[in-house]
Amino acid sequence: MLTIVSKDQRMEDVKKEKSCRLEGNSPRGKSNNSDTAEGANIVQGFAKQLLALPGRKDAVHKSHQLVMKEAPLKQSQVSSSPRLPTAIPLNGIKQKLKLTSIDSSNQIRILLLENVHQAAVSALSADGFAVEHHKSALPVEELKNKIADVHVIGIRSKTQLTRDVLQHAKKLLAIGCFCIGTNQVDLEAAEEMGIPVFNSPFSNSRSVAELVIAEIISLSRQVCDRSTECHLGEWKKVSAGCNEIRGKTLGIIGYGHIGSQLSVLAEALGMNVIFYDTDAVMPHGLATGCGSLADLLSEAHFVSLHVPETDETKNLIGKAELEAMRPGAYLINASRGTVVDIPALRDALISGHLAGAAVDVYPQEPASNTGKGGFYTPLQGLRNVILTPHIGGSTEEAQRAIGSEVSSSFLKYLHHGTTTNATNFPIVDVRIARADENKDYVRILNVHRNVPGVLREINQLLSKYNVLRQVTETYRSLGYVIADLELSSEGNEFNQSTREVLKEIRGDILTIPENIITRVVHSGVGEGLHIANEPVIPSV
Repeated sequence: MLTIVSKDQRMEDVKKEKSCRLEGNSPRGKSNNSDTAEGANIVQGFAKQLLALPGRKDAVHKSHQLVMKEAPLKQSQVSSSPRLPTAIPLNGIKQKLKLTSIDSSNQIRILLLENVHQAAVSALSADGFAVEHHKSALPVEELKNKIADVHVIGIRSKTQLTRDVLQHAKKLLAIGCFCIGTNQVDLEAAEEMGIPVFNSPFSNSRSVAELVIAEIISLSRQVCDRSTECHLGEWKKVSAGCNEIRGKTLGIIGYGHIGSQLSVLAEALGMNVIFYDTDAVMPHGLATGCGSLADLLSEAHFVSLHVPETDETKNLIGKAELEAMRPGAYLINASRGTVVDIPALRDALISGHLAGAAVDVYPQEPASNTGKGGFYTPLQGLRNVILTPHIGGSTEEAQRAIGSEVSSSFLKYLHHGTTTNATNFPIVDVRIARADENKDYVRILNVHRNVPGVLREINQLLSKYNVLRQVTETYRSLGYVIADLELSSEGNEFNQSTREVLKEIRGDILTIPENIITRVVHSGVGEGLHIANEPVIPSV
């Protein structure tokens, strides 16, 4: 039968098998007959579990991360169900099983926090994974307890996956940031553990850009002040200081996915667009790049920030930069809270040097929604200042798209090892090579320390098999190998040799000191029956 075993148990098994191979003995007994009998029991147990699951008529395409540990079935277990052949025809199984309903102890466990969109929950649950969904971030100690037993975690901007938190993650395979930024994750620690961090760099670009356009118009017409006055019973119809945005200059700092979207929308409204970016980028429409930040600040009527949170962007807009802006200009920040010096911005607004500001992000933000008094910023109470609670990407369309995009990245990585959209990991997208219709094949997914000699060891271990395809990619300290191996098979049967190969490959690679995580994904003949072993993650 299939059981989940601890890392210590796995490593002990590897040592015993290696010792037996060196001595020329079978690790499970002295005779080939005992090997065969035990192997039959194991396959019978596997088939028994599968056949007990709810059926469906379509082909099986789901994958599940399982550790294959051999345990002979007791006679009471065997006698409780009809005797099964030692070699199980795959075509017979697929009509009766639904792998997505496999027992929860053998399922991939996924933890989604901060009210990640239901689209992600539905997609992952439909694929057979055990999904735990929370509407808010978790306290640190609870997060440490939860992350110790999950294979995948999905967060938004409030949860902080620090090195301390990640060191409690003994089974973690992947991290998903259901947003654009990844600064809430210790990317270096995740890299050391061989864990890819996925994000959604495109899905909320339009939503943020539309909010900025709305804020530009609202600031220029002092809409929020007039609205507040009406709510208070005051009637102040004024035109002084209110202007159209047509013909005004918008300066965009950071011309990436959001900045370029904003550029197109602003130009359609008749604005002149200039931008500044540290990278060489192609402008959209009639937008013009500036040679320096100072040039942009001195020319723009509206300055909008769209940069990541890094050491270089901390207080990018401080006292000197605010003074360099043209008198009566407006500042909009929908990027990261640390980019603007808030006390300096307050002074510039009170002095009248700036005519207004819109801020959606802050240096410190509450972990969840609060009541009155649960949030404070020095900008509260100032005239013509729009304050919003980090809602740039908070539209139903954006959250649905983000949920679909990141969950898709999870599925591609878990099933096939694809790492598209990973921010701290070698990028590989390789379709599975289809073997001969009468052959089985396995895909080896290996993450290792990027040091000389590792590939030579891996290739020596794989040299006994027919390698259909092999791809190697590196990123900083990590090496990533994907290898598709063709295995012999007798007709359409999930045979004993396949199980032995899975076990042998896994055990051999685990002996490589630089190994971080190794997964073996097996596909049966003709259809996509996948079995993969749980990762072995050394302490960081």
